[in-house]
Amino acid sequence: MGRPRGFDDAAVVDAAMEVFWSKGYEATSTEDLCARTGLGRGSLYNAYGSKHGLYERVLRRYAEIGFGGQLAILEGPGAAKDRLRALMLTVIDTDLADPDRRGCLAINAAVDAGGTDGLVAEAVRRQFGRLEGAVCHLIASGQRAGEFSCDVDPLVSTRFFLSAYYGLRVLGKVTHDRQELEDVVDGALARL
Repeated sequence: MGRPRGFDDAAVVDAAMEVFWSKGYEATSTEDLCARTGLGRGSLYNAYGSKHGLYERVLRRYAEIGFGGQLAILEGPGAAKDRLRALMLTVIDTDLADPDRRGCLAINAAVDAGGTDGLVAEAVRRQFGRLEGAVCHLIASGQRAGEFSCDVDPLVSTRFFLSAYYGLRVLGKVTHDRQELEDVVDGALARL
């Protein structure tokens, strides 16, 4: 039987998430991770296999946390359009409140390593796919309730909406103009 871990896995993953989120995968060194998590190099590698193994675990944790918050908004009370607006306004608030302008870790991962790292790309695709499913369900419900046009397949509308949502996350990294970001929200919702 192996020796039990002498550390809190969730706390280590959360600490590593902050490093990867701030610096990106490539710029994050093992020393950065050890300093932030409090683990020695051996413990880090024994627990997670590699820097990449820890990064994959971080992306799964980020997806768990993020999707839980997104789902709470999407499944909350109110009209479908109001819930979609709330989803987008929440990320505007989040991005504008972050002094480091880190944006979305999943989008950063997709841009940083997603094109060259199949495991990272798959992790991001899974996260995006879960959100797509929840938004599509809400848009279809909104169509049945007469809130949205039925002229467009709900999946097509969802993909359009999410392209605006992810674009909003990228814009949130570089603009301080809340009205500019809210214009994206208004334009996306008007299309539905």
